[in-house]
Amino acid sequence: MTHSIYRVVSFKISAPYTLQVEFDDQTTREIDFRPILKGDLYEPLRDLTIFNQVRLDPEVHTLVWPNGADFDPAMLHDWSDCIGALSELSQRWR
Repeated sequence: MTHSIYRVVSFKISAPYTLQVEFDDQTTREIDFRPILKGDLYEPLRDLTIFNQVRLDPEVHTLVWPNGADFDPAMLHDWSDCIGALSELSQRWR
């Protein structure tokens, strides 16, 4: 089994809690993070001031926040395939 490796090359805030993310394979994804902003790590991102502090980590090529929250670039790339399971899992993060 192979696992594709992706790198985030840029992003922009497109709406509250939503980022447009571009990857090194030239794909772009519009990601709404609201369904998974729960639990100790991600719930602080419900504060837009914190959410909007997102940055691109040049070393690991993914999105990171000041509180340590981040996501695997492959998960971001395949967000539409992952969001259902992530959203369900996040219900247990309280």
